[in-house]
Amino acid sequence: MPYLEILHVFLRLGLTSFGGPVAHIGYFRDEFVTRRGWVSEMRFAHWLAICQALPGPASSQLGFLIGLHRGGFVGALLAWVGFTLPSAAALVVIAMYGLGQNASWFDLIVQGLKLVAVVVVAHAVIGMFRSLCKDTTTRVMSVVGFGLALGLGGWLGQVGAIVAGGLVGAFICQRGTQDTTSGLTPDHGPTRAVGTLLLALLAVLLLLLPWFATHTPVLQMFDGFFRAGALVFGGGHVVLPLLETATVGPGLVSSGDFLTGYGLVQAVPGPLFTFAAWLGALDPTLAGWAGASLALVAIFLPGLLLVVGVLPWWQTLAHQPRALGVLAGINASVVGVLAAAWIDPVLTSAVSSTTHVVIAVIGAAMLLWRQYPVWTVVLVLPLLVVLSNSFGL
Repeated sequence: MPYLEILHVFLRLGLTSFGGPVAHIGYFRDEFVTRRGWVSEMRFAHWLAICQALPGPASSQLGFLIGLHRGGFVGALLAWVGFTLPSAAALVVIAMYGLGQNASWFDLIVQGLKLVAVVVVAHAVIGMFRSLCKDTTTRVMSVVGFGLALGLGGWLGQVGAIVAGGLVGAFICQRGTQDTTSGLTPDHGPTRAVGTLLLALLAVLLLLLPWFATHTPVLQMFDGFFRAGALVFGGGHVVLPLLETATVGPGLVSSGDFLTGYGLVQAVPGPLFTFAAWLGALDPTLAGWAGASLALVAIFLPGLLLVVGVLPWWQTLAHQPRALGVLAGINASVVGVLAAAWIDPVLTSAVSSTTHVVIAVIGAAMLLWRQYPVWTVVLVLPLLVVLSNSFGL
């Protein structure tokens, strides 16, 4: 098995794949379909459809499937490690050794990164609304999800909006069947027995972790990140409100540190879910590298278990109109949940002056109008904050 080759290729992608999940798909297609021929165009499109329809980090799930196809479960694990490690390690180093500096310039950089989060989340909301809410029904559902998430607040509002969207979608958002599911499973894909085992493990963890974690802080920490990873539909940005509830709500991580990390994760390559490593390193329950590792495994595990566990039954499931309706309803509600998170905590915590508003508008123009890469916004906005402070603005 070409294990070293798998690790080498995905490690290089983890070091160079800037731009977020959509850009990652382009990097993967160029690397594995065009350049190396590891998978065919049809297989790539088929696996991408699966990852986009299920909760979890789509680009990481797709990489996991490519690694599975190339080298079995060991290859899949190496693919995930290679793609995830660079950004996670960078965030942990900054969390452990950067936040302890009390220099005034560092506080200004932090403020700039908070404004980056304002712009990036707004961009994500707009993009998801355009792609997931294409008719009146789904648009109304996104507004209802926004109201539930903002009105009820916390985990109850977020989960309530997602559950309500799925239930309503089952009856009023039924879709036609998909043509992308032609049985193109990976060469080392799981049998139905293995798929059942993985899905059963996912269900057991979701149901029993809260009960076992009642009096064990480390398990509570694992459960918070695990549950956030299991409920993320629609891309990495959607994990923001779930992680905010799990970490900022109980007082484990400050709102300022939370938004700083979310700004920083835009500046590093690799998956957005590595934001969990930042939070885990700062969580006093198990701070440092141990906490970062625990949080990282916990948030990725449900999506990876699900995408591999569903593979044996995907072709049958994706031809059920009601199942596709549930997914459409959930996706529409998720747009509303993310919009609510953009208001609180992102906007309320980051913008406190007219200067901040102006800088955020400049960032929005760069990203939304001029369509500059995200990393340019990450560089420019903190610089503008530093300059505005030096001129007394």
